[in-house]
Amino acid sequence: VQLQAFGGGLVQTGGSLRLSCVASGRIFWNNGMGWFRQAPGKEREFVSAISWNGVSTVYAESVEGRFTISRDNAKNTVYLQLSSLEPEDTAIYYCAAARKSHGSRGASDYNYWGQGTLVTVSS
Repeated sequence: VQLQAFGGGLVQTGGSLRLSCVASGRIFWNNGMGWFRQAPGKEREFVSAISWNGVSTVYAESVEGRFTISRDNAKNTVYLQLSSLEPEDTAIYYCAAARKSHGSRGASDYNYWGQGTLVTVSS
């Protein structure tokens, strides 16, 4: 599986962005998917995950209620809608494909990673 994330950019506090991650290669529809992020000087952290059929989702507490994950298996694409953005959300955002059908919070549960897309939130 190859993953390509895009949609990042510069946005003001309170603004919105939609990130997309397109998968190609092996079967995508039966993999859980996740989004992680890494801010400058910080460790990579979990953001959100979604099950293979989109029914089950999970979010980090810091983004709950502001971010929404979704997927379109017909387009081999997973999305992350970012709303009410804060400067603390500034980071490179990575999408990842899980080893199993459900995404999880642990980075070790993912075996394919995209190249990342930069989100910068100005104050």
